[in-house]
Amino acid sequence: MKILIIEDEKELADSMADYLKEEDYRCEFAATFLEASDKIEIYEYDCILLDLMLPGGDGLKILESLKSQNKQEGVIIISARNSIEDKVKGLQIGADDYLPKPFHMSELSARIHSVIRRRHFGTTNKIHVNELEVDLLAKSVSVHEKALPLTKKEFDLLLFLLGNKNRIISKSALAEHLSGDMADMLDNHGFVYAHVKNLKKKLAEAGAKEYIKTIYGMGYKWES
Repeated sequence: MKILIIEDEKELADSMADYLKEEDYRCEFAATFLEASDKIEIYEYDCILLDLMLPGGDGLKILESLKSQNKQEGVIIISARNSIEDKVKGLQIGADDYLPKPFHMSELSARIHSVIRRRHFGTTNKIHVNELEVDLLAKSVSVHEKALPLTKKEFDLLLFLLGNKNRIISKSALAEHLSGDMADMLDNHGFVYAHVKNLKKKLAEAGAKEYIKTIYGMGYKWES
């Protein structure tokens, strides 16, 4: 899962990223209003951590831009501006949560998990698709009640496809999800094919149905 940290305090941003990476999140950064605006226009994220006081502009304008573009990212406002007016306005515009500074990293992680879960999978921590079970908290997968070992990339890919079931996902969208803004520097998306191939092979060998469909010339789709 991919997180965008919009925060100009470098030490805090690095601390958040260090903690979240241990929780298997991939983190990207934006330290100014302009940088954040560029990132949300070009890329997609599972969750955005949004500071309100940014060099060059107000974080609430970032939130308004996200909603005007009909972007689907979950947004958690993290701010030292702990006024009730900011909280109410942020939630009214469309933020999913509001976490005042200072905060414990464990609470931040729990809130991120809750936002992503609600956005993609409702209120459950376990996803069941026939013989397949995905435990979001344990970050584990089983087929016919037997554990299926997956790499971090494969698990992330599985969740992304599941969260977008019955939608065609392009190779470029998968590349950007798996590698973030580094995807722009890659000559091709061969690594996407390799990850999809490996995931399909592991699912098949475990006895799962063929849920991942290749849509030639377009990308991939999870069909339940």
